Amino acid sequence: MPELGNLSEFSPPLECRVALVSDDGDFSDQWVGALNTTAAQHENPYGIRFEPLTVIASERRLCEEDRLQALIIDGGCSAEELVAAEQLVDRMHDLRAQLNVFLVAQDSFLNYRGGAPASLRKRFDELFDRRERNFNHMFRLIQAFIARRASTPFADTLKDYVFSARDAWHTPGHSGGDSLRNSPWVGSFYRFMGEHVFNADLSVSVQVLDSLLEPHSVIHEAQDLAAQAFGAQHTFFLTNGTSTANKVVIQQILGGGGKLIVDQACHKSVHHAILMNRVEPVYLKSTLHPKFGIYGPVRRVDIQQALDEHPDAGLLVITSCTYDGLRYDLKPIIDHAHRRGVKVLIDEAWYAHGYFHTELRPTALECGADYVTQSTHKTLSAFSQASMIHVQDPDFDEFRFRENLNMFASTSPQYAIIASLDVARKQMVMEGFGRLRHCLKMVEILRREVDATGVFRALTCEDLIPAPLANDNIRLDPTKVTIDVTASGYSGKEIQVKLFDQFGIQVEKSTYNTVTVLVTLGSTESKLLRLVHAIKQLARQPRQRKHPLSGRHLPEFTRLTCLPADAYFAETEELPLMDNGVAAEKKLVGRTCADEVVPYPPGIPVLVPGQEISAQIVQFLQQLLQGQLTTEIHGLIFRADEPMLRVVCEPQSDSLCARESK
Repeated sequence: MPELGNLSEFSPPLECRVALVSDDGDFSDQWVGALNTTAAQHENPYGIRFEPLTVIASERRLCEEDRLQALIIDGGCSAEELVAAEQLVDRMHDLRAQLNVFLVAQDSFLNYRGGAPASLRKRFDELFDRRERNFNHMFRLIQAFIARRASTPFADTLKDYVFSARDAWHTPGHSGGDSLRNSPWVGSFYRFMGEHVFNADLSVSVQVLDSLLEPHSVIHEAQDLAAQAFGAQHTFFLTNGTSTANKVVIQQILGGGGKLIVDQACHKSVHHAILMNRVEPVYLKSTLHPKFGIYGPVRRVDIQQALDEHPDAGLLVITSCTYDGLRYDLKPIIDHAHRRGVKVLIDEAWYAHGYFHTELRPTALECGADYVTQSTHKTLSAFSQASMIHVQDPDFDEFRFRENLNMFASTSPQYAIIASLDVARKQMVMEGFGRLRHCLKMVEILRREVDATGVFRALTCEDLIPAPLANDNIRLDPTKVTIDVTASGYSGKEIQVKLFDQFGIQVEKSTYNTVTVLVTLGSTESKLLRLVHAIKQLARQPRQRKHPLSGRHLPEFTRLTCLPADAYFAETEELPLMDNGVAAEKKLVGRTCADEVVPYPPGIPVLVPGQEISAQIVQFLQQLLQGQLTTEIHGLIFRADEPMLRVVCEPQSDSLCARESK
């Protein structure tokens, strides 16, 4: 396998480059020389060094230099040069949004459009006059901006408190691990987990650590830094996952009822929010790729049609990217929703990394989404359950939002999770571009080596997009690599098991003829070497399968006979799903389901509360239960090993108002 070359040669962690972008060579040389001299004479913990850079070379440099942390843009001495500098910094922002940017100009400050405008302050962190000679002050100011971006206010406060070794006479009961440390029965657990897992597990009693429910100091500061890092107006931390984040946002917009337009393949947390808030859903049909059994995005025309047909809808919910890495072209969809007065929530659980590399943008926030939920832990360096909500709703009611958030959040959050959010954000703003560039190069190698086996194949965006989505400009997150295993003669599940049992490799997921691996910040050259070796070994052992595997199409959505909440909380009875097949079908067809029934894979509901049960749905579920492939079905009730469906009792079902599902 080809070597990765210098991919593993990461720059020292504390080496920052600051480029002065100017085509005035004399000015550039003078300032760079003076600033480097100043840096050498002062305390310089970040290893800041200045370098000259011409305008024409600046874009290429931004795409190649991982250590670049700030830009000084020469705005010249005229209004025309200042306009050009503004345009340049906009292009720089499109390439590396996280960098600090400073403007240096002269009289054009005062003459530009009647005085230095507010737009300059939005584009640049600070302004310098070209005639300035106090390089000590400039160096300290630039260093302060970099230090601010590199700070982790909550994580640092947590660490300082732990190291202060205070006696704990408060919750939690293990008291910094003292209850376990010397126990002959559970001391091994303490040693396995490590000292800091316990002494950093604190409570709201420690006021210096702020309150996640009502932040005003270090958590507030950490959230502000995250909002700046991800391009949001407001950011909120969560310690119980994006499942909670989705519920909070839906309650914010539709608490107490309303109409929601949503992909039927959305995360189950959205379905739960529909129940909890008595929401009327308008379900959009996902598009199936018949060859791989992968359900992709909803057609743009279907989304727009639903928005046009339901002018009373309050919220549109879309998942982008999907579990398989398919991303919508979001801007035209979001713009269409806003023209109809509909708020937009984008579930970006699998795409928290997108803002930090040019090839992965634009993100949902950049496309105008009002709310974005992200599972920071899925793709960044945060603990499980660490998530964020990003907000840029122009009608945002922060007080009400905090009340909604507090209804779902624990009053005893795990402080290590909060600290990990702080640290994950710092990593991405300081080295996210370089780390993701490394990931993308690993993806290239992995795809090439998989294809070279001649048995396995790394699927491209074109492979994964179903025909109905061909003109929707769907894109693929390259860090999610889906491998077609059909030619090996094994199912995706069988390959998944072989990788684990024979090679010690755990993949993200499998379908009947694919496996998916995630290339993340934690992927290493050694892991890549072992994965490629395993795939090549398995490719040498193909087998002939007598009957080719094929995916099952989900049955058509029928209709809602009532609000999902009405069905879920109604008086119900349990009816057998199997019961000699035909007999069960006669009893179930036409009844109203009271639960959400979801086969895994693909994780899309076959039934939702309030939905009318059809013969096709009954037969589909029976086939899954009798099939040879292992399929989890969530939502079934088992009584003495017999699968049962919970349905609304007939009299109550008859009295409920029927609604057609659009």
